[in-house]
Amino acid sequence: MNAFSASEQGALISRYDDIWLVEGARTPFADYTGVLRDVSPTDLGIYAARALLQKVSENTGMSANEVDFIVAGNVAQASYDAFFMPRHVGLYAGIPQSAPAVLVHRLCGTGFEAILTAADQITQGKAKVALVVGTESMSRNPIAAYTHRAGFRMGQVEFKDFLWEATIDTAPGIGMGNTAENLALRYGITRAEVDDYAARSFQLAVAAQQSGYLDDEVVGIRNSEWSLEGYNPRKLKLADRAEAFESDGHVRPTSSEILAKLRPAFGGVQTGGNSSAIVDGAAAVLVVHGDYMRAHGLKPLARIAGGSVVGVPPEIMGIGPAPAIRSLLNDRGMQVNDIARYEINEAFGAQVIACERELQLDRERLNIHGGAIAIGHPLGVTGVRLTHTVARQLNQTDGQFAISSACAGGGQGIAVLLEKAV
Repeated sequence: MNAFSASEQGALISRYDDIWLVEGARTPFADYTGVLRDVSPTDLGIYAARALLQKVSENTGMSANEVDFIVAGNVAQASYDAFFMPRHVGLYAGIPQSAPAVLVHRLCGTGFEAILTAADQITQGKAKVALVVGTESMSRNPIAAYTHRAGFRMGQVEFKDFLWEATIDTAPGIGMGNTAENLALRYGITRAEVDDYAARSFQLAVAAQQSGYLDDEVVGIRNSEWSLEGYNPRKLKLADRAEAFESDGHVRPTSSEILAKLRPAFGGVQTGGNSSAIVDGAAAVLVVHGDYMRAHGLKPLARIAGGSVVGVPPEIMGIGPAPAIRSLLNDRGMQVNDIARYEINEAFGAQVIACERELQLDRERLNIHGGAIAIGHPLGVTGVRLTHTVARQLNQTDGQFAISSACAGGGQGIAVLLEKAV
């Protein structure tokens, strides 16, 4: 039995019968140390949550008072009050104090895990309406020390870049970029192929931005302050004296020829240009039980049909989506081509090509509006973004099913199966 078939056998499979993704919204994603560099992930999450709830209210008349559970996804603690993040997102988004909140973390799979957690809670009858928020500030990752609380020893004062150090998996002793290089060698993926794939990602994202496709999910950010009776206010202030930030900052025309000029980052096929962009941002979706949806006349984007989480060898962590997707399909007796649209996170160009080849996936079904290479990969946000955007795509095709998926550092894969609302 190879590692992939073992992963599929050990998959944690979820099935859902009457759980629905109603609506979603996200902030634009800003380049690392850009206009969102001073904003805490809590405030990014509040902004996305409020944008979503306003959209739902305008479309359906539904109030934030109807939300009875909050799930927040975040990977790196990037503010001193990070312990309170999910609770503060709920409170300052206008959700009743009685609604409990929880934080989840599955590294790059965090956003997907947040959606599945909401679906689980609703399935168990613990909630009917769940607000799911993914939020991340890569720019505010700290320069950290873990051993100085008892004092500094002479010559042993040590502070490290948490964002860089956290990309190194200390089990195999390699960085995340090296795991993509391992996949490039295993699947015979060339630098030109990776650059061509990255150029496609940029081209499709530019087209999505220019055509207005992204307008239904991206809500521009403006300097804001939120009051909460009896408590301290919170605010969001953009850097560089900016008054507004309207669209994804990393999306730009980028050809294969431009990408080919960049130096390898890990000694192989991966560069800064054909790897996921480092960005800040947040996204939110509303997940509800079918009884509530029908009683309140809500029009959903898609049914959340199931999910799968698998483990894979850490040194090739990027292959994770392949067994996660295959286990999800096998559980339903479905084939790869039964899925109309796929969104697989582009952590690295070679990584997503490896998944494509392992699954024998038609590229025309994959990331058709660009991916993380062009748009960015704010760790805890990506799963929320991908699931929302692929649900929107599903309603623009004749197909019945869609899948969102990602790998996760340490050697995991996660996937969410959606069915078109009829």
